[in-house]
Order: sequence, then C-alpha cells, then structure tokens
Amino acid sequence: MKQKIYQVDAFTNQVFSGNPAAVCPLETWLSDELMQKIAAENNLSETVFYVKDGDKYQIRWFTPEVEVDLCGHATLAAAYVLFNCENQKRSLIEFFSHRSGWLSVTKNEDLYTLDFPVDNYLPVELSKNIIECFDLLPKLAYKGRSDHMIVFNNEREIRNLNPDFEKISKLDSRGVIVTARGENSDFVSRFFGPQVGIPEDPVTGSAHTILTPYWAKELNKQDLTAIQLSKRRGYLKCTMAGERVLISGEARLYLIGELQGW
Repeated sequence: MKQKIYQVDAFTNQVFSGNPAAVCPLETWLSDELMQKIAAENNLSETVFYVKDGDKYQIRWFTPEVEVDLCGHATLAAAYVLFNCENQKRSLIEFFSHRSGWLSVTKNEDLYTLDFPVDNYLPVELSKNIIECFDLLPKLAYKGRSDHMIVFNNEREIRNLNPDFEKISKLDSRGVIVTARGENSDFVSRFFGPQVGIPEDPVTGSAHTILTPYWAKELNKQDLTAIQLSKRRGYLKCTMAGERVLISGEARLYLIGELQGW
C-alpha cells in the first residue's frame, strides 16, 4: 500500500520554524493501530489524518504515542494541504472530530484562521506537585478540559523556565501550558506534554483555546497577539468570538512524499 504524505510547518511564514505536522489524506480510515504506527514513525508532535465526507472532512490527530482530542497546528496544516495541494476551491473548510465536534478553517491570502470551541477553565490549587515541576515559582494555576495552565510573572521567566518533565508527566492532564504577559505581544506561552510523548511542543494551537479567554479577560481586549517561545517560535493572532476562539497564523509546505512498505 502507498500513502501520500505532506509535512507542513504551521504558525510561521518560513520553513524550519513554527510547528511541523505530517498530513495524510485518506480515502477511507486506516485502523487505529496503523495510524498510531505511522504517527510514531513520523516522530513529529502530531500526524493528522482526514477523510472527505460530502463537502466536509472527518479529522483525527495522533502524537507518536496517543490519539488526542484536539490539535490546532495540525488542523491548520491539513487545511493548508487542502487549499494548496488537494484542489479545495472554497475559502472555508469544515472538519468534524468525533472528540471535539465541528471545527473550521478559513483562508484569506496567506492567513489561515481556525474556529475552535472555547476551553473553559477553573482555578486550581497551586499545589506542591505543580510547584515542583518548575525551577521558578508560579503565580496562579488553572485547569481546562485537557491541560493545566500555569501563570508566571513575565516573559523573561517563560523564556528561562526549566521544566522537570518527569514531574510534569505525573500531573493529571494532557500537558502544561505556561504563560505570562508578553514584551512584544499581548501574551507568550510554552507547552510541555511528556504525558503524550511531546516534551515541549513548538507551537500549540489548541492551548490558545484556554489562553485566549484568559488573556482577553485579563487585558480587557478581544483581539490579541501571541508568541509561543519554543526554540522554533510560533506567531498567532487570537480573537474571542463568544463561545469560540479564532486562532490565525501562516504555514509553509516542507515536503510531499509517499509512505510505502506495509
């Protein structure tokens, strides 16, 4: 069997930065076991698979170790492939995830905008288990549907933070978002997910479904700019839209290939 595969760098305007995702367009679903093996072999933070369903697309996301509920950068990458490589004619793509419901991506020149549901968050105790995950003392802690969000004092602390991945992996969450007000953007963040095989994710679109409502409230503004301070860096524009979050960024194609050998 042969399978077309693309690799796209998301939330960036140049290759070798942003967050790389593998994209596999399918005629019909492969087995869960095979999709997980492909994701492990790709060894990227996410591999996304989609299947055309009428004028919409079903979509699923896999890390090298597990299937996840939602992934922003890989959804952007899938939309990039559909718009630029797979003859999608409309400016709007609608995806359906059996884990996260309806999602959409619109294209406006080089900018792609994800329409995702808000992740409601609640404050949690700044417990010893959370504090010991970092070499700096956090200010506040919250928990959304999947992730912890930990707030620090400033961008410098986020840049210099040294996480303890072993301790983070023991928290009851998909991963941990750390965030603070930005120096050259409204807010900055990093994301650590050793629980799902991603020690540090370069750019995490789904994390901005909790970051955006938090910082919109803190800064009293609906339109925000964000930078994810990983080594590869990622640049996002985020907008509150009621119970939805609009997350925008650019993307670049890195490779087109063909999987074979099974």
